[in-house]
Amino acid sequence: MKKKKLGKQYEGYFYIAPWVVGFTALTLIPFICLVYFSFTKYNMLKAPEWIGIKNYVDIFTGDEKFIDSLKVTFIYVLVSVPLKLLVALLVAMALNQKRKGIGIYRTLFYIPSIIGGSVAVAVMWRNLFSRDGAFNALLEAITGWNVDISWVADPKTALGSLILMAIWQFGSPMLIFLAGLKNISTTYYEAARVDGANKVQCFFSITLPLLSPIIFFNLIMQMINGFMTFTQGLIVTNGGPMNRTLFYQLYVYQQGFERFNMGYASALSCILLVIVLFFTALAFKSSDAWVYYESGGNK
Repeated sequence: MKKKKLGKQYEGYFYIAPWVVGFTALTLIPFICLVYFSFTKYNMLKAPEWIGIKNYVDIFTGDEKFIDSLKVTFIYVLVSVPLKLLVALLVAMALNQKRKGIGIYRTLFYIPSIIGGSVAVAVMWRNLFSRDGAFNALLEAITGWNVDISWVADPKTALGSLILMAIWQFGSPMLIFLAGLKNISTTYYEAARVDGANKVQCFFSITLPLLSPIIFFNLIMQMINGFMTFTQGLIVTNGGPMNRTLFYQLYVYQQGFERFNMGYASALSCILLVIVLFFTALAFKSSDAWVYYESGGNK
């Protein structure tokens, strides 16, 4: 009996062992190494040299590109995330119907999210918005104007073109919104119509409150993804023109893999981690005021 109980006691550890090994090897150890390297001078060719907080001092006192990359990333996140969620919610509401062939439309709208982070799509986007790209040809066909501008090479429009690319990849939050909409009971809407509520009132009084946990989840996920943006900035614009699309992660890549300044890049990554943790904690704190849970009111 004791042997049986002992076996059952360790059975759970056996089942979670693959996750523990994966977490330790792929997350915990790399994180510890990241923090350690951030206090060193390390070029990946020689052994790390301990320099204390010098990397952090240099970042905050004499690195203009650090400030530029932060500005670009913050603007990108603050503009692209709300617009992406808005478009995703509107499309999800449009697709939340029982009509023939609606599944095909859902699949088509979701496809950009599957391939959106690929190099091929980034190259396609760069060609679409180049001086001789399809976007200018379409504008000329509609308006009759000869548009002579490269949207991804002009300092005024380069970041906007990448924000548009982010919004175009709304498929993932759209599917999550669609799942949330399907979980809202129709009895709420029926009762509201009996009381004389119109569609706009139903949306703000029923749909949004009951969908607020889904909005909160999508907000957190898209915010983190926004701060981690890299491929678009590298392939479409390579951080230019004039550092207008120098995303934070792209700057980390430049320091670590182009200049072989891995210790400095590690310090930049640690700062980004703190920034993401801060805004995630801020979002969780604010959720007390606007996230509604059907089972027990606000969080």
